[in-house]
Amino acid sequence: MKFVGSGILTRLPLALATVAALGALGCSAVEKGADMVQDAGKSDTARANVGDCINVIEGSMIDSKTEPVDCSSDLAVYKVVQVFDNKTECHEDYTSYEETLNGGTTAFLCLAPNFKQGLCYNESMLTGYKHVACTASEASFKVVLRIDGQADEQLCGEDADKYLTLAEPKTTFCLGSPKS
Repeated sequence: MKFVGSGILTRLPLALATVAALGALGCSAVEKGADMVQDAGKSDTARANVGDCINVIEGSMIDSKTEPVDCSSDLAVYKVVQVFDNKTECHEDYTSYEETLNGGTTAFLCLAPNFKQGLCYNESMLTGYKHVACTASEASFKVVLRIDGQADEQLCGEDADKYLTLAEPKTTFCLGSPKS
């Protein structure tokens, strides 16, 4: 037995469901494509995620040279703790990295120091921290002790003449002379 028009009625909901599914996938694909285009203009550093680490090759107030590195590397001076698309305020324990294009912020990262025990760093008010050899004339300090899970300068011993503590993630860096 054949019902006139029943083929169209049963195919119509299926066709509408297919159009809706393709529309949803199409929108998702368009959004992903737009994100990829937006990310294409970003540096590798600007594409970093929370938990990634950054090396400062050359510090500058205007155009720093940086690169993502494995967090176990001696060059992993900073760890990304927050990522934003717009400029914001980072916690006082952190420094920031901002990437702009045509006057607008395309990436804004809040970075926590990720110093390694036994290594030396250069500290500059203008450009932040940079890993350097302890024998380098530009070495500002040596990390004599790193304590993860606690933010307490009282844990630093006699070898430390300065300290740096982070509230999140809780970390204590005991700092001394690079020549020791």
